[in-house]
Parts: sequence; structure tokens; C-alpha cells
Amino acid sequence: MNTPRPAAVIILAAGEGTRMKSSTPKVLHRIAGRTLLGHAMAAARATNPEHLVVVVRHGRDAVAEHVTSVDPQALVADQDEVKGTGRAAECGLGVLPEGLTGTVLVTYGDVPLLTGETLADLLASHTTQGSAVTVVTAHVSDPTGYGRILRDADGSVTGIVEQKDATPEQVAVREINSGIYAFDATVLRASLAVVGTDNAQGEKYLTDVLAIARSEGGTVRAHLVEDLWQTEGVNDRVQLAALGRELNRRICERWMRDGVTIVDPATTWIDTDVTIGADTTIEPGTQLLGATTIGSAATVGPEVTIVDCEVGDRAHVRRAEAHLAVIGEAATVGPYSYLRPGTELGAKGKIGGFVETKNAQIGDGAKVPHLTYAGDVTIGEGANIGAGTIFANYDGVAKHHSSVGRHSFIGSQTVVVAPVTVADGAYVGAGSTLESDVGPGQIAVARARQRNVDGWVERRRAGTATA
Repeated sequence: MNTPRPAAVIILAAGEGTRMKSSTPKVLHRIAGRTLLGHAMAAARATNPEHLVVVVRHGRDAVAEHVTSVDPQALVADQDEVKGTGRAAECGLGVLPEGLTGTVLVTYGDVPLLTGETLADLLASHTTQGSAVTVVTAHVSDPTGYGRILRDADGSVTGIVEQKDATPEQVAVREINSGIYAFDATVLRASLAVVGTDNAQGEKYLTDVLAIARSEGGTVRAHLVEDLWQTEGVNDRVQLAALGRELNRRICERWMRDGVTIVDPATTWIDTDVTIGADTTIEPGTQLLGATTIGSAATVGPEVTIVDCEVGDRAHVRRAEAHLAVIGEAATVGPYSYLRPGTELGAKGKIGGFVETKNAQIGDGAKVPHLTYAGDVTIGEGANIGAGTIFANYDGVAKHHSSVGRHSFIGSQTVVVAPVTVADGAYVGAGSTLESDVGPGQIAVARARQRNVDGWVERRRAGTATA
């Protein structure tokens, strides 16, 4: 029997997050290439809900804009001045259709390691047992700050008490509330209508729904998870870093089990949306970020940062940085290369040491080996660009494009003053400053003829060691 999809998932993301000490809303801080809220939304969407709602307040416009950019189908609900998780959930229900039935999952925007699989398991447990409320719980060695799970003699959940409202006996309980729930939608809506704010914090607690549901004859159960990291929220930058490290460890482990060699996972950082082919080797000090795709049997690193790039099978990239670039099959890059957006390196092409490229299309087998700036240029198949070449693409007002034809050769220390076209099979002599086009089969030499002046040292440097 298939588990039905949830009627809705409500993500609570209205908190101020003062302990982050940041002008950026807490849920918009990032780990592994996504915001905390982005991770929460991905987990929620994995359950295929009929509706996805994000409740916002602090940094409202920025958070709402991010929600829409991540998932245009998601709904945004505004929490009013009434504080508390219960009021936040109530505001989330307010943007859903009246009379909504089924299961409503409630989670948080600052729990980035929570997975869609765990939410699906919660939904299945809640549905098959016919519960009014199911709460995700965990056993921890130090429960300080968490709400405690209260059970009766037969082990069923009687309620949740926040630490500031707990008795000494309740404070000693080590089973904690994760803040993640499955509710019967009708029970949730009716219960929240009668929840008050008579507590130490003066807030409308979502946890009070459990006691109300029990009083109405509903069953409240716990869904215990062993993976404590999935219940961990981010409250400050120390926790942000800790969760980032753990998530990265999991990402690296997953890729290694899928056939990728990661020489030193401790110094390798891989974003959530990166993909890597089998038999690729990732050397130490490598960052694979954004929507980067690495092919099979490639070697990346050491000391490489790649952002939103495509790297082909059997390519080799070392000690380089690349952004929004394409590196072809069996191509080589580095060391100390900088590939800026718009760079496309063809199969078996080469971008060598201390080379910077931008908006450069470099053909199959073409080489830009040393000490070159190649901006706004098309370099044809098999062409060779000599050391120290500069494609001078900017005239102080506008950028201009140059092109070098197939199997052409640009001599070392050449300046190509754009726009210039060097045709197929042409040569440019070393040290040239090229301002005009070069035709097929021609050689261009654009430099002053050498002149040797006899007696110059004797006249101009008399009395020196040279003389």
C-alpha cells in the first residue's frame, strides 16, 4: 500500500535568529551551496505535498523572495505580532484551502540535515497508525534548551514541556522534541484555535496541540530517529559551521561509495547539487561548488575551486579556479589558471600556467599554455597561443572580440589589439602588436626592425663597469 502524499508541509521560518548576529536572516545563511531554508524546502518537496507553505516574518521580503526563487509553487504566509510556533503554524494554515483534510507536516527552516526520507517515514508512521499527532523525537546526552517528551506508564506521549516551564523531574528527561510533527489537519486547525499564551514565554506553543488532541480522544505518538543530526537546528555561526562540516562529510562519503576517489575528505568541499562521474579522483584542497558537473575518470585538484562549471570525462584540472566555464573531454587546466565566465575549452585543449580567460571559446586541441590573458576571443581547433600573449579586448569604453583560426600560431609576447581576425593556418611573429587582420597562410610581423648602434656604450656610459 502506498503512503498518501501529505496535504501540506508547513515550514516555520519566521524567527529573528539574533544569535547569528547578522543582517542576513538566519534561514538565508548557507551550507553546501544552499540556504538553510533551501535545504528545508528540498526535504519538504521530496514528500510530494499538495501544498508547501513557508511562514515568514523577520527579513520578510528577502525570505519571501528567496522562497519564490527556489520553488515558485510554494506559498508564503506572514506571521503576525503574536509570538510562538503555534501561531506560526496557524498563520501557515491560513493560506491553505478551508476544509483541508489529510496530514500536515510541520518542520523548520533552520534544520538543514533533515531529509525527505525521514519526513516520508514520519508520514508513513503517522498514517498507518491513525494518529492525531506524531512528533519526531530523539534521545540526547544533553537536552538543554529542548522541549522534553512526556510519556505515561504505557509509553504513549502525554505532552511536551518547554524547558522554562518544566519541573526538575521533567528537566531530567533526555528524550527531546525535534519540533517536527505530523498532524491530522482537522485536529491541528481546531486545537490551535483554543491554544493560549499562558506560559513563561507568553507565546502560543505548537506543543500545546498534543494535550488538546489527547483530551479530545486522539492518539499522540512519537517517531524516534537515531540520526540526531537531522534534528539539529542552527542558532549561531558555531552551529552553522558544525552542521556544514557534517553535511559535507556525508556528501563526500556518498560520492566515495558511488565510485569517486576523494583523497582527503577533510579538505574537500562539495556542494549538494554537484554531480561527479565514477572513477574521478578529487585531490586535497578542492572545492566543487554550485551546479558543477564533473565527468568520469577526471582528476580535479589539488587546490582547485570550481563553481557552476562542466568538466568533461578524463579532464585534468589542478591548482586552478573556474566559474561558469566548460572544460572539455581530456582537456587540461593549470596550474594557477583562472577561468572566468564564458570560457569554453574544447576536447584535449589546454589552458596552462598563469593563464586567465574570459568569454573565450578555445577549440579542440588548441593550446594556451603560458602567461596569457585571453578575453573575448575565439581560438580555433589546434591553434597555439605563445607565452605572454595578451588579447587586448577593452578600449576604455567597450569590449571587442578577436578570433584566431584553426591551426594558427601566435608568437610569444604578442598583443592582439581587438577587434582582429587571424585566419586559419596563419602565423604572427613573436613580440608583435597586432592591429590588423591576418589572412590564411600569411605571417604577420608587427614590430620595429632591430637596429644596433656602434659606439653607444663608449659615448653614453663612459666610466661605467660596462664600458
